[in-house]
Amino acid sequence: MPANLPPQYFDAEKRYRAARTPEDKIEALETMLAIMPKHKGTDRLHGDLRRKIAKLTEEAERKAATSRASFYIRKEGAGQVALVGLPNVGKSQLLAAVTDASPEIGAYPFTTRAPNIGMMKFENIQIQLVDTPPVTGRDSRVWLNNIARNADLIAIIVDLSNQPIEQAEATLQELESIGIVPVSNSITEATIGKRQRKMLIIANKSDLENSGASAKQLNAQYSGQFPVISISASEGNNIEVLKSGIFQALDIIRVHTKSPGQKPDLTDPIILKRGSTVREAAEDIHKDFKSKMKYAVVWGSGKFDGQRVSQDHVLQDNDIIELHI
Repeated sequence: MPANLPPQYFDAEKRYRAARTPEDKIEALETMLAIMPKHKGTDRLHGDLRRKIAKLTEEAERKAATSRASFYIRKEGAGQVALVGLPNVGKSQLLAAVTDASPEIGAYPFTTRAPNIGMMKFENIQIQLVDTPPVTGRDSRVWLNNIARNADLIAIIVDLSNQPIEQAEATLQELESIGIVPVSNSITEATIGKRQRKMLIIANKSDLENSGASAKQLNAQYSGQFPVISISASEGNNIEVLKSGIFQALDIIRVHTKSPGQKPDLTDPIILKRGSTVREAAEDIHKDFKSKMKYAVVWGSGKFDGQRVSQDHVLQDNDIIELHI
């Protein structure tokens, strides 16, 4: 089956061939994936691009590990979320509220001078949060250029007590200045050399006076573009909603595996992009499984009993899969 790739795909492929660093190659490959139509004709190509990205990511991590001045944060858990924003919006306080990290917290700007890392537990998985220095800081651009580009999700933190829309706009402008823009379905926008990233807005300090009106204005402005979640990191308000919102914004699913005749392991799911198929799950478990698999049985997380399905069956969050090879 022909792939029927659009011209923009080949433009991105030229950028990939001309790229000299792993990071630039990854950026071009991600653009190719975003542009490529998804059907049986592109299945093999889709897998090849994913493998190249995984190999280049490992190369970038090895390079960072040997660099004395590395600004690369190795990904851990089900996804990496970069916390970005203006000074004194409560990023470090948020990190402390949802993880076991103990960052320095101060009621004055620029307390965070280097990234702090914590793991946030959500049900049966861990999600990595990276608290970055303020976007307007003197040395922040180097950190942002590496961390935000590598992250799976960018969480823009704003202070509901201090013109949150203006804060969000300022942060988005700083991100765009280093080539990072929100995910778009536009093929044209995917070819302009920008790195598209999933984003959400976390509106902090909801416990303060008049924060409700600010939250409504923020939702009216951005809810059609990003998820917007209001919280109070200091009071712990809406923290569980935030955790669920971050999981949803990552656009991932958890899939549990089981061997024939055995119970599934529900404590260590494999993590896949939302919309992934049985074929992609098999490849994630082992690269040879996709070609050797005869069929699969899927239990729909309590929605239906085990059913034999095709390799093109789209999996849902918390599905249980049994591969037969």
